[in-house]
Amino acid sequence: MEQNKDYILLAADLQSDSIVDGPGLRTVIWTQGCLHHCKGCQNPQTWSFKSGGLVPVKDILKEIDKLEYQTGITFSGGDPMYQPYACNEIAAYSKKKGFNIWVYTGFTFEELMDMSKKDPIYLKFLENVDVLVDGRFILEERDLSLLFRGSRNQRLIDIQKTLETGNITLLDEYEYMEEKMFEKEPMYI
Repeated sequence: MEQNKDYILLAADLQSDSIVDGPGLRTVIWTQGCLHHCKGCQNPQTWSFKSGGLVPVKDILKEIDKLEYQTGITFSGGDPMYQPYACNEIAAYSKKKGFNIWVYTGFTFEELMDMSKKDPIYLKFLENVDVLVDGRFILEERDLSLLFRGSRNQRLIDIQKTLETGNITLLDEYEYMEEKMFEKEPMYI
């Protein structure tokens, strides 16, 4: 697939009010296309790069402007790392709007760092990410008790601390949920 910062291939419309793709109420951007083909994947319909819909990034930014009561944006799919230019544009814009950014990828952090040596866009994208859920889904390591991930090999990485220190900093998902869920002003009803 040709890389483009102006268009993104999506598997579905933006999904707001998700509570399972990171802490708080989140809007999920479902990217189309993935070559990992993990056995037991919950979204195999997102694998093909010939399916989905090509959407102008500017249209996604307009949708983000309309969001209410959301604490964050989550990139999932498919695998967003197959479209780092468009995803970076959306992530950078969302960060400026005050959203917390999560990315689910089948690549490991280490693989992404290697990939960034050939194309710095991967590092630029990560610089706009708060939490990276990395690693392929492994059916034999599936664990339904885990929060925000599907298999025990997957890691919740605090990307900002990791980039700052040079050492992978893992999050305790429960600690993250408790402490950071309401970074924005709480909503009173």
